[in-house]
Amino acid sequence: MKTILAIHTGGTISMSADDNGEVMPNQENPIAGHDVTLDGTVKLINDPMFNLPSPHMTPEIMLKLRDRVLKAERDGIDGVVITHGTDTLEETAYFLDLTLPNRLPVVLTGAMRSSNEIGSDGLYNLQSSVAVAASDDAIGKGVLVVMNDEIHTARYVTKTHTTNLATFKTPTFGPLGIISKHQPYFFQELIKSDAFNIDHVEAGIFLLKAFAGMDGTLLDALNNGNTKGLVIEGLGSGNLPPATLPALKRILDRGIPVILVSRCYNGMAQDIYDYQGGGIELEKMGVSLCRGLNGPKARIKLIVGVSNGLQGDQLKQYMSTAIS
Repeated sequence: MKTILAIHTGGTISMSADDNGEVMPNQENPIAGHDVTLDGTVKLINDPMFNLPSPHMTPEIMLKLRDRVLKAERDGIDGVVITHGTDTLEETAYFLDLTLPNRLPVVLTGAMRSSNEIGSDGLYNLQSSVAVAASDDAIGKGVLVVMNDEIHTARYVTKTHTTNLATFKTPTFGPLGIISKHQPYFFQELIKSDAFNIDHVEAGIFLLKAFAGMDGTLLDALNNGNTKGLVIEGLGSGNLPPATLPALKRILDRGIPVILVSRCYNGMAQDIYDYQGGGIELEKMGVSLCRGLNGPKARIKLIVGVSNGLQGDQLKQYMSTAIS
C-alpha cells in the first residue's frame, strides 16, 4: 500500500456557492477527508496547509509548498497531491517542477465547479490525482497536472477557458497521458528535467504583454533599481513595435535581463524577422528568446534562475529553452 500526502491550498476545489451563486472559501476544506483511497489500496494523509483563493498565491508561498514536499519525501511519503485554485495552478506547478528533485510523483489538481454545485469536479479530480501519484509509471515524469481525466506536464500545461471543465490543455504537444476507470496511462514523457535548490525567491521580476501601438511608457516605468528581470510576451514569433526600442535599450543598458516569449497560444519565439523590432534585431540588442514557454511560465523560470544567482550568459542559456 502506498502512502500519499494531499496538501490542500484552497481555490474553487475547496469553496462552496451560496444561495445567490456567489462562490467563496469555506472555514474548512469540504473535500479533505473524503474517501478517495481507491478501495483501500492507498493510505491518504491530508494536510490543509493553506486556504487561499488562487490569485492570492505568491512565489514565496510556492517555496513553502516546495519545502513541505521535501519534508514529505524525507518522511517516506510515496507521492504528493496538491489541490490548488486553477487561476495560478500552472505557475505553482511549474515552480515546483523547477525546484524539486524528480524523485517522487507530485501532482497538482483543482476544480472548475465548487463543491456543492451540480457536476462538481473537485472530488473526482482529487481521486484521479491520487491514482496518478500512487502509480509507479508517474515516477520520473516531473511535476504533473491532472484535470478532467488528462495528465499534463507542469512545464507546458495552461488554462485555456475561464469556466469549462476541460480548461487545462497542453498546446503543441498534448497531454502526457490519460486516466480511464481510475487507472493512469502514460504515452509521452519529458526529455530532460533539472532543478535548482533555491532557498529564497527574488522580487522585482515582471511580465508585460506587447500590443499594437505599444511605446516605451511601461518599459520606462520598470527601468529602476527594483527591477531584477523582465519577461515580455512579444508579437507573433517574437517581435516588438519599433516605438518600444529606445526604452528597451535603456533597460538593457542598466543590466536588467529581458526575456522574450510569444503571446501566441501555440508555437514559440524565434529570431525570424530582420526588421526594426523584429526578433533578429532584439537578439542583437541583448534580449533573450525563450522558446516554448508562455509569459507566466517564463516569469516563474526567470524568478528561479535569478534566485539561484544566475547572471549573464548562464542566465541566458537557462532561459533560452523550455527543455529544462
